[in-house]
Amino acid sequence: MTARAGEPGTNWLAGAIGWIVALAMFFPIFWMVLASFKTEVDAVATPPRLFFPPTTENYAEIFQRADYLAFAWNSIAISVGATIVTLLLAVPSAFAMAFYPTSRTRGTLLWMLSTKMLPAVGVLMPIYLLIRGAGLLDTKAGLIIIYVLSNLPIAVWMLFTFFRETPKDIIEASRIDGANVRQAIAHVLLPLVTPGIASTALLSIILCWNEAFWSLNLTAHDAAPLTAFIASFSAPQGLFWAKLSAASTLAIAPILVFGWASQRQLVRGLTFGAVK
Repeated sequence: MTARAGEPGTNWLAGAIGWIVALAMFFPIFWMVLASFKTEVDAVATPPRLFFPPTTENYAEIFQRADYLAFAWNSIAISVGATIVTLLLAVPSAFAMAFYPTSRTRGTLLWMLSTKMLPAVGVLMPIYLLIRGAGLLDTKAGLIIIYVLSNLPIAVWMLFTFFRETPKDIIEASRIDGANVRQAIAHVLLPLVTPGIASTALLSIILCWNEAFWSLNLTAHDAAPLTAFIASFSAPQGLFWAKLSAASTLAIAPILVFGWASQRQLVRGLTFGAVK
């Protein structure tokens, strides 16, 4: 007899597969952190060394060579700023398409999503020229604009899904009671979909924090985030794996802790409306 869903055998197998996938995804992070405490010789040794005398000289040299806190502040300011602007644009857009759909709503949503399929390098030159012409090259405002435009389609799609799960009768009842559109959104809709908005905000922050292509091409020093901080440790002589691993560990540590602390809220938001 085959095991049915919910039986001990099936649960054990699903749990084992889950652990294997989780360990496979976590292993690169573990190996990167491990390499950050190696010397350059140990980092490139063949076969790889799992046991070695640890050292913190890579971290000491990183803090001597670069102002880590300045890069970290740029990442925080740009990620949070871009997320706030994205939500300010995405919430009313998703509300309009979810509660007042037209014959073109579906086409508009698909068109917005299709912009994410365009390779970023294909529009690098025109965007670079536009940002330079506007005087926003190597500025936080310039990166915020680019990140907003990049994440807006995903934010609208997510919020549209959450809003569509909300009964329209609630909004109609508030309009009958005299609430205008702004009041209906602020006092009726947003409290109901707070988990969805929170998960959208968390995802936007993570995407902004990890974005590297635009930060490397549109910044030099003043507005460079942590992704540019990592790239600064590659040299013409080659890659110094131990120092690069230490820089990468410092760059991902804040967002890793943030994601771990907010995982419950993120999962709750992503599964919002899944169970009725």
